[in-house]
Amino acid sequence: MAKQLLSPFIFLVIFLLRCVTTSAQSPAQSPASSVTTNITGILDRAGQFTTLMRLLKTTQEADQINTQISNSNQGMTIFAPTDNAFNNLKAGTLNSLSDQQKVELVQFHVLPNLYSTTQFQTASNPLRTQAGDSTLFPMNVSSSGNQVNISTGVDNNVPVANTIYTDSHLAVYQVDQVLLPLSIFGSPAPAPAPAPSKDAPTAAPKGSSDSSVEASGAASLNLCALAILYCGVAAFMAITL
Repeated sequence: MAKQLLSPFIFLVIFLLRCVTTSAQSPAQSPASSVTTNITGILDRAGQFTTLMRLLKTTQEADQINTQISNSNQGMTIFAPTDNAFNNLKAGTLNSLSDQQKVELVQFHVLPNLYSTTQFQTASNPLRTQAGDSTLFPMNVSSSGNQVNISTGVDNNVPVANTIYTDSHLAVYQVDQVLLPLSIFGSPAPAPAPAPSKDAPTAAPKGSSDSSVEASGAASLNLCALAILYCGVAAFMAITL
């Protein structure tokens, strides 16, 4: 009887041991911890960034930013102009830009590094933007305490108005003016003066006109004197004869 009760007990123990062993040999499954950043989602939740969101989508820069944030360890910083900032531009400004210029305008608002407001105090000017060459697309920052101002060569001392979003790989700051890059909105260089034509008459030297008048007057006086002398000689000869 005891032997019959022991057999199922031994079987249960063996079964539990096998379960524990199998569980220990199986690799642990950890839940996915990666979080996908969506820049347009961040702006949509913040509100008042409809125009910027549209530009990000039409230029495909939204996808580029999301991909770069996910694959880069340097992080990114974005200056986000509000809808009012775009509305304050001269009428027709955006429509006058080519597709490439719209891409450059969006890229000019993106820094390929993460900056907190305090890190702007030690940042080296000019800052590098996604638009590229800092000579064509200069951006300089100055800060006092937590206040950060941006200068582009077209706009000067544009304040960073608010922090919209920040984490360990992305910072989004509100600006109430569109940051205008110098290469697109700078004043064009003055046109060079046209070269003088080879057939153009050469200007007379100063005083040459007066000299000609004086010479002409002197010649007239000489002729008059000769005429008077001739008449006098003729009259004298007539009397004597």
